[in-house]
Amino acid sequence: MAQSAHRVEDRRFLSGFGRYLDDVQPRDCAAMVILRSPHAHAAILSVDVEAAEEMPGVLAVLTGARLAELGVADMPCMAPVEAQGSKVPFLPPRPVLARDRVRYAGEPVAAIIAETALAARDAAEAVIVEYEALDGVSDPHDAVSGAPAIWPEAPDNISFTWQLGDAAATDAIFAQADEVVALDLVNNRVAGLPLETRGAIGEYDRRDGRYTLHVSSQGGHSIRRIIAQHVLRIPETNLRVVTPDVGGGFGPKIFAYPEYVLSLVAARRTGRPVKWISDRMEALQSDTQGRGQRCRAELALARDGRFLAMRFDALADLGGYPSQHGPMIATLAGAGLHPSVYDVKSVHLRVRGVFTNTVPTDSYRGAGRPEVIYAVERLVDTAARRLGITPDEIRRRNFVPRTAMPYKTATGQVYDDGDFSALLEAGLKRADYAGRETRRAEALKIGKLRGTGLAYFIDRCGRGLDETAELRFDPSGSAVLFVGSQNNGQGHETAYADIVAHELGLPRDLVRVVQGDTDQVSFGRGTGGSRALAVGGNAVYLGVRKVLAKVRRIAAHKLGCEDNALVFEGGLFRVSDSNRSLAFTDVVKLAFLPAELPKDMEPGLDEIAHYTPAAPTFPNGCHVATVEIDIATAKLELVRYVAVNDIGTLLNRRLVDGQMHGGLAQGIGQAMLEHVVYDADSGQMLTGSLNDYCYPKADDFGLFELDYVEIPCRSNPLGVKGCGEAGAIAAPPAVMNAVLDALRDYDCAGLQMPVTADKLFAILHR
Repeated sequence: MAQSAHRVEDRRFLSGFGRYLDDVQPRDCAAMVILRSPHAHAAILSVDVEAAEEMPGVLAVLTGARLAELGVADMPCMAPVEAQGSKVPFLPPRPVLARDRVRYAGEPVAAIIAETALAARDAAEAVIVEYEALDGVSDPHDAVSGAPAIWPEAPDNISFTWQLGDAAATDAIFAQADEVVALDLVNNRVAGLPLETRGAIGEYDRRDGRYTLHVSSQGGHSIRRIIAQHVLRIPETNLRVVTPDVGGGFGPKIFAYPEYVLSLVAARRTGRPVKWISDRMEALQSDTQGRGQRCRAELALARDGRFLAMRFDALADLGGYPSQHGPMIATLAGAGLHPSVYDVKSVHLRVRGVFTNTVPTDSYRGAGRPEVIYAVERLVDTAARRLGITPDEIRRRNFVPRTAMPYKTATGQVYDDGDFSALLEAGLKRADYAGRETRRAEALKIGKLRGTGLAYFIDRCGRGLDETAELRFDPSGSAVLFVGSQNNGQGHETAYADIVAHELGLPRDLVRVVQGDTDQVSFGRGTGGSRALAVGGNAVYLGVRKVLAKVRRIAAHKLGCEDNALVFEGGLFRVSDSNRSLAFTDVVKLAFLPAELPKDMEPGLDEIAHYTPAAPTFPNGCHVATVEIDIATAKLELVRYVAVNDIGTLLNRRLVDGQMHGGLAQGIGQAMLEHVVYDADSGQMLTGSLNDYCYPKADDFGLFELDYVEIPCRSNPLGVKGCGEAGAIAAPPAVMNAVLDALRDYDCAGLQMPVTADKLFAILHR
């Protein structure tokens, strides 16, 4: 395919013709403002809205009690963990509006609908809520160490305990090991921060009883299912979900949120469209957040550096409520990857999901896998230092060799193929790893500590559920492709059109991609987990093959030959050993003329294809980060970043590079800058605006040096593996290992992400 083809979406975006949610302006649209709890933990004694309802321009005020009267149900956790042992997981639903208690600062308490957003804000100040403040807890370790219960049903603040692997066998190996290294790690809580904040526009048509929800999302079908089936309890056909252009998702836009339900209820109650658009401070208080895990990680080794077993004990911060996928992200999403790319005999993992008085956590770029790979790669470097082995050599000794593929790990994952040693060597060569000590000495002469960090990651993508693609042609030869995934900036319109155009020999501008409307697209799983191309792209490919099979029959009928006598190349059907031929576009025209078709064939050219992955894919790669720390000022600078990745078949280098850049920026941001911080006493978010929450900007990075080794996946037709989350998984351990290498002569025990200047200054000048 066109390895560096330009993105077809960019013309409208760069020329100002993108249509995002706030550009949607229904006629006579009202505005909605959410009144949120100022307390992290409190009982609600009363909610008085009478004064607010009398304010100028106010159309309606919704409270938890009123929603209950209207039959609006709470929002369930959609991916619960299964019970293990005698204790059943406690996974309470989340109220659309709090009724009796609030469990984090920012939880919605009331919704005010008015003619304008300004009028709604004024009225929100007139709502009187009487609270009884309660003691809370914002740290998961404190939560399980005698803190007040957030839920009476979970007096120890533990929602669930989940385990994977053979504990007894793992413990036995540890007891006999020559060496054991252990680390207490914090995977810091971070905010997704898509450029476009969340929002919703609700509409209700009294004529047919149908709702329409316009929403900035990562996929409308799952949002429709949750809201229709579980919250409003209406037939799914009575709710249409429309997603226009989306300015970034990164995980938090997958889910149905209370504000979406409120916009629909408000639209029905007022008889008018109702719009809610989050501002940035509100987004930090209400969007699901990512990571937030404490982990005790241990590695048992032989004296020669061979890995024997791994053991992990994690506290996963769920926040005040289990979010829709939150428990799954803390467990199944990353579990199984703990052996990573290493030949390890035994692994045991325990995860406890913990309630805290904080914003709920859920999917964020990488979704469970960054936590796993961070722990593993930190252990590997620690073991190398303990044994006096270089970081590259200890990895070489323990890689699963390509000759062992397909390889079944200690946790049951089956790697279909991969050449980890080859990627390591390519990464080391590109980064000139052998010259690192010379450059370190040169940096020290100018007062800087230079460090180089390795990380080898593996991801698991394209797993589980199916995806659908529908391809329709008109007599002109133009194609319309309907897909259930949702572009959030990745370039789906380009990637999918490339597949159709390449396989059928069409100009790409004859292929139009339709997404983001549950009335037009029959089915879809949305976008997440780097599955758009690995699953959605393969559905498109299968749809194209079905079209091609039908068109081949028509061409053979017209040319008077057998199907297998035709050769299809460059958009042309040609009879073997003959000069007789037909262009694909000419055959498409024939498909709409009954007289030109075989007798048993219906006219038209529409095909639907479903693709269910036979197995997950396993993209992987070697990342090398180089940092410098100014000894005098403690300023940390990323001076070089090299990544060599195996993402399977590389269909469009430009799109893949863009995905790598974004993932790296967010992974490096987590390692060096980002951290959602709560006050330990009050539970208030101390990083509640972009004045306080430090996120990466373009000038924080140099150029990323990217290379690819193509080892096609064996389990799907396109041979692709996924690329969207690689950077977010690999960058945190690569950067942290580089920082620790720079600080090798200092006592930096206990240093955790993000590596801020104040932490470094304390280490350098204690």
